[in-house]
Amino acid sequence: MSKKIVLATLAALSLAGTAQAQAMQEPWLVRVRAVHLDAANKDSTGLGLAINNKTIPEVDISYFFTPNIAAELVLTYPQKHDLKAGGAKIGSLKHLPPTLSLQYHFAPTATFRPYIGAGLNYTRFSSVNFAPAVVAALAPSIKKNSYGLSLQVGADIELAKNLFLNVDIKKVQIDTTVYSHGQSAGKFKVDPLLVGVGLGWRF
Repeated sequence: MSKKIVLATLAALSLAGTAQAQAMQEPWLVRVRAVHLDAANKDSTGLGLAINNKTIPEVDISYFFTPNIAAELVLTYPQKHDLKAGGAKIGSLKHLPPTLSLQYHFAPTATFRPYIGAGLNYTRFSSVNFAPAVVAALAPSIKKNSYGLSLQVGADIELAKNLFLNVDIKKVQIDTTVYSHGQSAGKFKVDPLLVGVGLGWRF
């Protein structure tokens, strides 16, 4: 009986080792997503500042250090938004929000592969334009760089070998200081919820 137990244990370890080796054969995962950005629009300036929600394209590149642990870099191009105050458009801006996350992937060899992640977002605001009347009255400007945390939950669903359907949800801290005549007028927090669906390729 003990010999059978030993043989069964060795067989199980061998299968586990094979599964882990297979999972590590393709350490790269590239996803293309459509992501809906839903901004929190929290404003302490008293102006009721807000940007519009929109759906944006996104590409992310992941590298698996182990079958369970991966790093993900999310990329897109600068996204243009209308800037509103009290519901009225007062200008526009662009933001570029690359995010780097460390993820833990559950069941790395299963068909359904959920994961969680946490990381750091850097956002660069550019092409900030205000309406002439707003410029004349307030001489406004904003801080161009934002750093914040990112939390994430998602899942990869295997459609074929090395091809996955991906669903991903992130909450990201993005904010800026608003200035009027060179003096701080308060904080504008975008803090978006990002809900994405896309395809991933493992190689």
